[in-house]
Amino acid sequence: MTNPLLTDSELPLFSQIKAEHVEPAIEQLLTEARAAVEQCLMENKTYRWENLIEPLEQVEDKINKAWSPVSHMNSVVNNDELRDAYNACLPKLSAYSTEMGQHKGLFKAYESIAASDTYAQLDTAQKKVIQNALRSFRLSGVDLDEEKQARYKEISLELSQLSSKYEENLLDATNDWHKLLAKKSDLAGLPDSALQQAKQTAEMEGKKGWMLTLQFPSYIAVMTYADDRQLRADMYKAFSTRASELGAKPEWDNSEIMEKTIALRHEKAQLLGFNNYAELSLATKMADSPKQVTDFLEELAEKSLPQAQQDLAELTEFAKQQHGIAKIHPWDVGYYSEKMRQYAYDLSQEEVKQYFPAPKVLSGLFSVVEKLYGLNITAVEGIDCWHEDVHFFQIKDKSGELRGKFYIDLYARPKKRGGAWMDDCVGRKKIAGEIQIPVAYLTCNFTPPAGDDPALLTHDEVLTLFHEFGHGLQHMLTKVDHLGVSGINGVEWDAVELPSQFMENWCWEKEALVLISGHYKTGDVLPDELFDKMLAAKNFQAGMLMVRQLEFSLFDFQMHQNYTPEQGAKIYEVLADIREKVSVMIPPAFNRFAHSFSHIFAGGYAAGYYSYKWAEVLSSDAYSLFEEKGIFDKATGEAFLTHILETGGSEDAMDLFVKFRGREPNIDALLRHTGIAA
Repeated sequence: MTNPLLTDSELPLFSQIKAEHVEPAIEQLLTEARAAVEQCLMENKTYRWENLIEPLEQVEDKINKAWSPVSHMNSVVNNDELRDAYNACLPKLSAYSTEMGQHKGLFKAYESIAASDTYAQLDTAQKKVIQNALRSFRLSGVDLDEEKQARYKEISLELSQLSSKYEENLLDATNDWHKLLAKKSDLAGLPDSALQQAKQTAEMEGKKGWMLTLQFPSYIAVMTYADDRQLRADMYKAFSTRASELGAKPEWDNSEIMEKTIALRHEKAQLLGFNNYAELSLATKMADSPKQVTDFLEELAEKSLPQAQQDLAELTEFAKQQHGIAKIHPWDVGYYSEKMRQYAYDLSQEEVKQYFPAPKVLSGLFSVVEKLYGLNITAVEGIDCWHEDVHFFQIKDKSGELRGKFYIDLYARPKKRGGAWMDDCVGRKKIAGEIQIPVAYLTCNFTPPAGDDPALLTHDEVLTLFHEFGHGLQHMLTKVDHLGVSGINGVEWDAVELPSQFMENWCWEKEALVLISGHYKTGDVLPDELFDKMLAAKNFQAGMLMVRQLEFSLFDFQMHQNYTPEQGAKIYEVLADIREKVSVMIPPAFNRFAHSFSHIFAGGYAAGYYSYKWAEVLSSDAYSLFEEKGIFDKATGEAFLTHILETGGSEDAMDLFVKFRGREPNIDALLRHTGIAA
């Protein structure tokens, strides 16, 4: 039987991949990889790029190209068999990764290249690959004694398994909850699109009535529009206690996983000679020290908190005056904020949605990047995908050269992980003059189309789409020919959000809105009057939004920085302490936010969630140059393409930013864009 994960196909053969293919493929590739490493080390006395790094890059690429579709399918079409196969491979991949990271012979071979006469002849990207590799060896414990190396290996394996289990528990807890309502009147306040979606969900389950779920489009519709306060409170409680000891099933409780995860990260950091995991996290980031990070976050909090307090006071007064509500609870915030937005700005999110049908937004997004960078994006039919909702596109530059390809999967559904993300399917590399074209996955969880109408996106969803596409552009437009630093590889984690947050700015520009908006029935562009209202409301509750992000960032960082084995992670104590300092709306005691904080417990943001704000300073400051020169200024677009998107991780992020902007970043543009005075 041919294994689709071992065929040398340009793109994954999704329809052929079965759970039983996964383990044999990964085992075979890891065996081949180990043999290739030993062969390279035995055959050569003098190590060079061509006889060591290039062949090993080929081996790593084969593993990545087999594991990438498996990992992706586990996130977007999850089932028990695939989950078991995925989890069976995690220890094998973790063991291999640690083994390579602690391989003294391989480490010495890299060191010998770095010290050789040929090193000076390597290009910037190749030197960066070697520098990063030497750092990775040290961060994998290559210098530790055998006993400590063995412990490091155990920790790495357990952390990868805990991360996977955390995500599974959250997915299962989210999918498990639903509420069937027999009367339409129980859903008073919900717009037609949300009602239609709830009806469609019930029908898919063979039920009559309207079914609500904890999938984000369903949840957010209730929290924003449902007049029934008790319904909002019930859904809020269900959503905020997912995968916790207060949730539906004890086997989905993430409490122990979280405690163990923080403890193991701390132990790993100390094994490597760091005081805590926050210090270890910063070893691969732009920020120099934990103090620099906390100072940065606390400065932002100090400047934002008065605005946030004012935002909440105004909302509370509005709810009291207009609706007779004595006290606002967290499940009231979205609802009364929407009412207040309509009252203060005569702006309804539902009205705005009519002008953003998904197909128009997507084609408009392509037009924006065409004007910015001279790109041409076209659909490609007949590509093997994992679901009927998925579409495939290719990108050519102005000279007609093929630069990248991508899958796009826009809509929420059961068995699909929540949130939005870009991931690497195939990375760019150049071997023997042949370029491997990069391929990306772009995944969102928008409300799917209902009936014959297209999916209509909120303006926030439009921002999300532009955000993920920004990540995709950095992955696909890279001109770096070495996998280790092409695309987003090797980019400091606190700079990786720069291209994504940067792209969001065009969603607020009239010249761009002409391209991305068109009423789903008439095709009319978003009217000036409505756009003016959106602009007026752009920074509505910006202070509250800012302190919420700062709460998450400080919680994440300080939990990792201040951990002690004697006291444990003190997860909710740390969170309560942070909220006391920077929050304006304190959630109820039952809220278990951290139990679903995937970014830090199952993603790459541990002691790094601050990166969103850090990179937002970079992206706001970068965009301010377009504000000066013109939002479609060709020279400025060309400069951003050259210095940021095409250069990947081949140079330090700060050096690249300075090349583009002519100076180091400052915080002023961010405070101006968010309406918070400097």
